[in-house]
Amino acid sequence: MPESRRKAFGRLPLPERRFLADALRAETVGGILLLVASVAALVWANTPLKGGYETVRHAHVGPSALGLHLSLQHWAADGLLAVFFFVAGIELKRELVTGELRDPRTAVLPVAAAFCGMLAPALVYVLVNAVGGGSLAGWAVPTATDIAFALAVLAVTGTALPSALRAFLLTLAVVDDFFAILIIAVFFSGTIDFVALGGAVVGLGVFWLLQWRWNVHGWYVYVPLALVIWALTVNSGIHPTIAGVAMGLTLRCHPVEGEERSPGEHIEHLVRPLSAGLAVPLFALFSAGVAVSGQVLSEVFRAPETLGVLLGLVAGKTLGVFGGTWLTARFTRAQLSEELAWPDLFAVAVLAGIGFTVSLLIGELAFTTDPVQTDEVKASVLAGSIIAAVAAALLLRIRNATYRRLLEDEERDAANGGATSGP
Repeated sequence: MPESRRKAFGRLPLPERRFLADALRAETVGGILLLVASVAALVWANTPLKGGYETVRHAHVGPSALGLHLSLQHWAADGLLAVFFFVAGIELKRELVTGELRDPRTAVLPVAAAFCGMLAPALVYVLVNAVGGGSLAGWAVPTATDIAFALAVLAVTGTALPSALRAFLLTLAVVDDFFAILIIAVFFSGTIDFVALGGAVVGLGVFWLLQWRWNVHGWYVYVPLALVIWALTVNSGIHPTIAGVAMGLTLRCHPVEGEERSPGEHIEHLVRPLSAGLAVPLFALFSAGVAVSGQVLSEVFRAPETLGVLLGLVAGKTLGVFGGTWLTARFTRAQLSEELAWPDLFAVAVLAGIGFTVSLLIGELAFTTDPVQTDEVKASVLAGSIIAAVAAALLLRIRNATYRRLLEDEERDAANGGATSGP
């Protein structure tokens, strides 16, 4: 008898369902706060108070002797986002140990979708700029998905959608974050100071030993050590968000005898509110403030760099995520749950075009020498993310209405002793 095809994102075990529900609630709230901070930044940067906005975000604080005399904008991008990537590292570790990525037969689907969902936008950007004679420096800008915004849109518009769709988006985002981390580490690191980098690696080793070998507990040990690792990473030339994800990956994410929760799960529960409620919104406040003039808006739809970012987010992400999912399901043993239909996946593929937080960060890194072009690229990220969000919301509402009708039919048939088929 031939081996049955493994169904990805079927009904999850109870602990996984509880974890997913908690993550969705936190990310939804984080998405709302992120939206509020982004709107505040845009308003602040486009009113008579815009001079104060520039003064605040370019104000430098921190000890110069330690190489940490940074602007508030850089503290948000290099410091606060390290907290965001720390949580992303824990999520990735948990998925690898206890989640969907644990089994290669189910992991292949979200991995392929995320990989294609980053490759296609990069190719769209390169094609647009090769034809238009633009700079190829921003090829990575449209490759990332903002999970907080995406889950917020899904939560608001998809109240009747199957939980498997949310599980797919969450796992896709975890893998997407991993690829984004690799891109930042490989392509956007400066000249390497191997002494500082070696110190960061030693600190990371101590971080691992404290947990895995010496069974040390207490935030008063780990927080100072984490700050040292982060500071050494800043001075090494490696982007400091890499320190966050590296520490997240070292945490143990499976409980041992006598533990109700693993250290990874416990720490993520404590740190996630800081990430979703403070770190990411403050990053948006200091990064999303683009002066929206007629010239900037015209450049978004005319300049090859900005047009490449916009088309990469709106068209490239959709093509990559949906195409990667379909091809993987078509030519491998991976198979989606019967709860889902391909129109559901297409709507989520469009939703993946919301590339806000990490896209803004990569845009700053890619065009750091030209502030005007940086603002134009940021404007294109905002425009592309808004278009993707609106389009996905419309598609999700259509699918939501379909599932709501099916639910009503099932309830009616159950009352009459009958049954209905899926979508």
